[in-house]
Amino acid sequence: MHAPPPSWRRLAVVAFVLALTGGVVVALWPADGAQPPFPHVDKLAHALGFAMLWALGRAAGVRPLPLALGLLAYGAAIEGLQALTPTREASWADWLADGAGLLLGHALLVRGAPRRR
Repeated sequence: MHAPPPSWRRLAVVAFVLALTGGVVVALWPADGAQPPFPHVDKLAHALGFAMLWALGRAAGVRPLPLALGLLAYGAAIEGLQALTPTREASWADWLADGAGLLLGHALLVRGAPRRR
């Protein structure tokens, strides 16, 4: 992966921090009890959200191993905090979907990266 110009990196850092902050807010926002449009849509949302976090973290210059470990800890922390709320619950399946999203994000970035000759 080629390093983005410094101005893009700063923008990616800001976007990454905002996405992490927004993720906590959304995860802890009181659930409204509405029926999901299809079963397990929340797992898809977890996977896509963490794929996006992976892409933003890599664009911000975070190395893969610290990024993966940090995002897995972030996901676990959110699940733990949800267990403390009256309208949310912790779920191992959500955390596994977070990990699947990291793998998806990595695969998409590797697939989309220019080939070195």
